[in-house]
Amino acid sequence: MNKKYNRIMLKLSGEVLQNKETGHSLDVQKIENISQQLKAAKELGTQITLVVGGGNIFRGLAGENIGIKRSQGDHMGMMATVINALAIQAGLESLGVDTRVMSAIDIPRVCEPFILRKAARHLEKGRVVIFAAGTGNPYFTTDSAAALRASEIDADVLLKATKVDGVYDKDPNKFDDAVRYEHLGFSEAIAKRLGIMDTAAFSLCQDNDIPIIVFDFFNEGSILRAINGEQVGTLIYDET
Repeated sequence: MNKKYNRIMLKLSGEVLQNKETGHSLDVQKIENISQQLKAAKELGTQITLVVGGGNIFRGLAGENIGIKRSQGDHMGMMATVINALAIQAGLESLGVDTRVMSAIDIPRVCEPFILRKAARHLEKGRVVIFAAGTGNPYFTTDSAAALRASEIDADVLLKATKVDGVYDKDPNKFDDAVRYEHLGFSEAIAKRLGIMDTAAFSLCQDNDIPIIVFDFFNEGSILRAINGEQVGTLIYDET
């Protein structure tokens, strides 16, 4: 099977790991599902990098409501992403997938520091690389971290996994007449303020010619179809 994208960046929100029915931050079955899909993608020969958010555990913005300063709250959120990264690493390694977690904040007893050359070497050796702790700086989202790391490691595409099957002109959970886009230009996506990713993330991808695919990760086989260039979700690209 011919791949369209050989090196990918997958962006997962922390919420996709959560079991909202039980209130648990980490759902073992969801982690297993994610790990199985990534293993299948790796078996195609795909080089896989991953950034996961921390919203299932803590959000910096939410901390302001209880008196936590934004910068401190964001660092707490970064620690939450490390927990999620380790959980996904455990899920992948239980399936025999060689994995490395690289953190933007030094935690040497837990994971490796992010060093670009080492990350590239891990990919060359066929390891899945999970980037944790965002950019290491407050006030930047994990979407921005995914776009930054995707640019640094020369990813062919940024796959943004959500619980919705693409980008709509309005919230499909609230409006029955919501229309899904199959394709969007970066400029149009930014101008319409569709809330897919923050502007910094969009700009990084646009400047470095990295297309974004927004799709439903839990639609079985969707990641494989996206890697092979099939129509999945919404493709956001440089229209120039």
